[in-house]
Amino acid sequence: MLAYLYGLLTRRSSLIILLIINAIGTLYGYYWYGEQLGETPWYFLLFVPDSPTASLFFVLVLIGFLLRKQSGLIEALAAVTLLKYGVWAVVMNTFQVLEGAPLHWTIIMLNLSHAGMALQALLFMPFFRIKSWHLVVALLWTVHNDIIDYVFGMHPWLSYRILPYINEIGYFTFWLGLISVGLVYLLNVRKRAPQLNLPH
Repeated sequence: MLAYLYGLLTRRSSLIILLIINAIGTLYGYYWYGEQLGETPWYFLLFVPDSPTASLFFVLVLIGFLLRKQSGLIEALAAVTLLKYGVWAVVMNTFQVLEGAPLHWTIIMLNLSHAGMALQALLFMPFFRIKSWHLVVALLWTVHNDIIDYVFGMHPWLSYRILPYINEIGYFTFWLGLISVGLVYLLNVRKRAPQLNLPH
């Protein structure tokens, strides 16, 4: 079953479809952050749109797969951030519903799309060529991003319903990043990844 799934995932047609979906999602994600980015100091711009940047990393990974030019560093950044922000968004959106926000279709859409981000990281994990130093860079990236978000106050805008819990959210986000790094280490760095079998 796994062999069939991996074979399906690594078909050139599948990779192209995923590339198109993720590219559209990335562009929409940056559009979603448009208003906040307009109010963000230029030197923080890179660190505000967390989810679109995660999917942008994965877009680069997919392009690399199609060109047979893999980059372990980009794969490490994609794997960690897809897991972290995919799970983070689902938890935050669900949290605001539990705090009384109506279950609007946008929340359902966001939860499904972000769950898909985390799922993609897990599905493609065996094919990444991540070395220990790649993962160290991804760790530094995610910790630095949390400092920018929760020390300098550049975190994604949150619903007023959950904003009172900002300290707890920052704490959760920090540990979620470390857990994501740990998962990538256990599922990829410690294991020998199979070779991609893309059609010529």
